[in-house]
This record gives sequence, structure tokens and C-alpha cells, in this order.
Amino acid sequence: MDGLLCFAGMCSTLVRPLFSVVALGASLLVTAQCDRWQQRVKYDMRVELDPRTHRFTGSNTLTYVNNSPDTLREVFFHLYFNAFRPGSEMDVRSRTIADPDSRVGGRIAELTKTEMGEQVVDRMLQGNKPLLLEPMGTVLKATLAQPLLPGKSTTLALDFHGQVPVQVRRSGRDNAEGVAYSMAQWYPKLAEYDARGWHAYPYVGREFYGVWGDFDVAITLDSAYTIAATGVLQNPEQIGHGYPKTFEEPEAAQPPTSHVSLLPCTSSTSHEIAQSPLQPHTLTDIDNGVGVVREEPPDAVTLDTNDVRACPL
Repeated sequence: MDGLLCFAGMCSTLVRPLFSVVALGASLLVTAQCDRWQQRVKYDMRVELDPRTHRFTGSNTLTYVNNSPDTLREVFFHLYFNAFRPGSEMDVRSRTIADPDSRVGGRIAELTKTEMGEQVVDRMLQGNKPLLLEPMGTVLKATLAQPLLPGKSTTLALDFHGQVPVQVRRSGRDNAEGVAYSMAQWYPKLAEYDARGWHAYPYVGREFYGVWGDFDVAITLDSAYTIAATGVLQNPEQIGHGYPKTFEEPEAAQPPTSHVSLLPCTSSTSHEIAQSPLQPHTLTDIDNGVGVVREEPPDAVTLDTNDVRACPL
């Protein structure tokens, strides 16, 4: 999905009538070359999830590289969890189209305040300048204080909060398989910009298209849970939870790579959370997201997934 592909119909191919077979072959060789480009992003996120309320808060500093030939004056983010709110575009569509997804139907409309999803960006800075934010359901528009020129990069810092919805489709809590939290597309996700422009479409239950990039994510959660995410755990001997104690990098590993570190905290830290009376859950890992398993509760820990980088699926 995020790989760089060139289709014949998308490349600039010009074939003129030529009288020489040799000349025709040379012309095709020269003019059929693909000059595609691809944007790049690096996320540095810190997130805390409270399983008593199913709410999370986070901060994110991202570096966005503009490899396009265009000057960008705004950027767009996806806020997917807002789809799981009564009255959302996904809710209305699911209840009114002729052939709705039977797995959704009217379930979103029935969600209560404590069951619905939420994803809000509280503020965003470019450098030290606050940006104008325009939330539009599952999409957020941010007008840049400084235009992003071709070949340049910019750093955006944002704070966000939200609520994990009861699972309706793909992402959410307490699914039918007994998974506590299936956290796909759970953070404010930068929309893709390519040769066709911004792909900042409202989410109504279709597929995902995002910017290729690297992730450094620290997650703080009750130690009764085990986190499963893309990446390689760097300090399993400190964490336990059944993580492998050794890992060998594959010989032909190609960037971007994935690494994870989970660091314990003391009982005096503000991240300690009381144990919640949940039943055992099974493990899952969805869409570069996070699956959570409940285990026997040791002391509370801070789970710090350092240098988690997206890998091609």
C-alpha cells in the first residue's frame, strides 16, 4: 500500500510514429521512465491509556519531508476514531445506503457517550507558532504558519486526546475474540499527498492510505496488560510478559526497521494505575497498531516503545 509503484498509465510516456524499429525501441526506453516521488514522515509520540475510562492522552512531534514539486500551505490529518460516533458520516452512510455493511448497520448510532470513539487535536505548533485547526469529523485541516517548500521539511508538535470506542469495525475495545484493545489507526495520522494531491477523505469504512515513515512511540499502560506492536523489543529482560529474550536482525534487513523498548517505572511515578477487574484476553496486532493482552498483574510499569518504525505490509 505504501510501496512506490509505477503503472504504465501513470508515467509520462510519449510514443511518436517512427519509421525505424530501432528508433522506436530507443524512444520507448527513454520516454517510459517513471519519475514518481513519495512523501516521508517521522513520528515521535508519547501516549497514556487509562483502562478504567478507555481514554488516552498523547503528544506527537513529527517531521514531514516534502519530496513533491509543490509548495504546501496546509496539511491534513485523519481522525479515524471520530467515525465511531452517532451522527458521523460513517454512521449515516451505514444506515441509509442500499447495501450497508451488515457488520456495522445501526451499531454506531446506538453507542452511548462512554462507548463512542473520540479523537481531538488540542493544539498544533510549527516551530513556536500555533496553527489554525479546522476539524471536520474524521479529517483535520491545519494551515501552516510557514509554507513547506519542495525538497524541504518541517516539524509539527501537537497534543491530542481521545476515547477508544467499543469495537464496531477493525479498531476498538472488547471485540468478539476477547481482545481488550485493538488499536488500529488510533493516533492523528498525517494524510498522504501525492501526484493527485491530498488524500484527506472522510472515513466511511474503506481502506487506508498513509505516508511512509518511521515511528518512535512510548505507551504508558497498566502493567496487567501486554502490548503487541510492530517492532523489535530492545529490553525484554526488564519487562518479562513472555517477550523473547534475544533477537537477531535478519541478514538482508532493509530500512525502515522496527525496534521496541519497554521500560519499568517505580510505584511513585504518576503513571501507576490501579488494576482493573478484566478477564484474560488474547493477543492481536492490526495495521501497525497495538493489541493488548491482560496477564497476572505485576507492579505498574511504563511501556516505552522506542523507535517503532513502520514496515511494509
